Amino acid sequence: MAKLILGLVGEIASGKGTVVDYLAQNHNASTHRFSTIIRDVLDRLYIEHSRDSLQQTSSMLRNTYGENIFAKVMARDTQSDDNNIIVIDGIRRVADIEFLKENPDFKLVFIDVSLEKRYERIIQRGENADDKNKTFEEFKLDAQREAELTIGELRNKANVILDNNGKREDLERQIEELLK
Repeated sequence: MAKLILGLVGEIASGKGTVVDYLAQNHNASTHRFSTIIRDVLDRLYIEHSRDSLQQTSSMLRNTYGENIFAKVMARDTQSDDNNIIVIDGIRRVADIEFLKENPDFKLVFIDVSLEKRYERIIQRGENADDKNKTFEEFKLDAQREAELTIGELRNKANVILDNNGKREDLERQIEELLK
């Protein structure tokens, strides 16, 4: 089997993690996550993982080392990854795919889901310290932050668009079609 590198892009709580988990569990995919780099920095500095701290640290690193700093890391990480299926979670900007798209094995996958469905999911999962008690109005404001605003541009660059407004089984069926 040829190598396949899937870059996942989608708004907050669109189901990127669900796709990653499915591919890892059912197809032995290896995974890389943009936010892991930022979370590692925050952990080392003993700073809580909130949406604000993640976005501020991302902006600081991008402003200091260039908009494509995370793309450089991901491109190098995937080059040294020997798995047949590699999944990259959390692409948010065109600069994030700058180096990845040069690889013919790379495919950009956009995950589409409604604002209301995403809000339900973010409350349920509570990944960041400030997620569980978030109101719908606060969530809508989060969706307008700098890190989220550029996601729409990537929809037009995607090789595949997955609709994640239905049941999990529907999404899994789409993933299997994508792998074919």
